[in-house]
Formats: sequence, C-alpha cells, structure tokens
Amino acid sequence: MRLFVGIPLPPDVRDRLAMLASGLPGARWVRPESLHVTLRFIGEVDEGQAEDIDVALAAIRAPAFALTVTGIGCFDRGRQVHAVWAGVEAGPAIGHLYEKVESAVVRCGLAPERRNFKAHVTLARLRNTPVRRVGEYMQTRQGTFGGPFTADRFTLFRSHLGSEGALYEALVDYPLDLAET
Repeated sequence: MRLFVGIPLPPDVRDRLAMLASGLPGARWVRPESLHVTLRFIGEVDEGQAEDIDVALAAIRAPAFALTVTGIGCFDRGRQVHAVWAGVEAGPAIGHLYEKVESAVVRCGLAPERRNFKAHVTLARLRNTPVRRVGEYMQTRQGTFGGPFTADRFTLFRSHLGSEGALYEALVDYPLDLAET
C-alpha cells in the first residue's frame, strides 16, 4: 500500500483552494476533498510495515497549533515546473511535528527524507506547462486562502493511484494536544 502523512484541511479552506484550480495548461488538479498539508511521503509498504508505522505515529505527542494557508509557489527541477502549491504558515510547531513524524518513520525502517521540509498544500501536478504561464498564474492568485485554524490532528493516508489521478483515503487520525494551544 502507498502511504503518506498529512494534516487534513477544514472544508472551507479546501473550498477556497479549489477555486484556484484553473488557468494552467497541463495541470492535473488535486481533488478538493484530497487537499492536505503534506508532512511525509512514505511510499509503498507492506501490511506489517504499515502497522509498525501506525504504532510509531500513535506514540507521537505534540501540541496543536494555528495554521494559515497563504501564497502560491511552485516546485521545479531545472527549467521544468512540476507542481504548484499553496504555502503554509504555522511557526515552529509544524517543523517540530514534522521532525517527530520523520523520526517515527525512520525508526520503522524507512530511509530518511533527503529533501528539506517545506510545509505546503499541493494544488496541481504539471506536465509540459510553460514556465511563463506558471509565473502568470502565481502572480494573479496570491492571497490568504484560509486560517488561521487549529491543526488538531495529523493523519496517515493511503493513496490509490488511478487514471484520473490519486484518491486519498484517511486511515488513522492522530490527535494533537489542544491543552497547549
């Protein structure tokens, strides 16, 4: 099964982000119900390793925190843009949670993440989209799209790949401590 860890978004934030889903040729837009803040992509694991990951994530203790979705950016490789995202402002608390999640999955036998953590909500994956068009898109769609809201949990998701793109299934929610917000 293909897994990742993320923070689910409230419906009103997902709805506002869904309004951004147009204007880029070659974009495969993430379905509104699938929008989330990515903490850690895990990838393909077997049932036993998935159970180990669940146990390790359930042991994480961290405070809930305020989160705001604001700004538009992109990920690129060389001269090709491969994804457009909405930024996330959450202060040091989200980095703290990321480090705990990363440590938990590494203890379960996964390789450490090589990329630097960038809190974001992926809006679209791009294929052969001209860089100029991405720049125009980002310039005309800046703003705050939701929040602040309280991130009170993180979730282990399963990704089902299909011809229409990925469908995400929430498997387990792990609560964050509301007493510390």
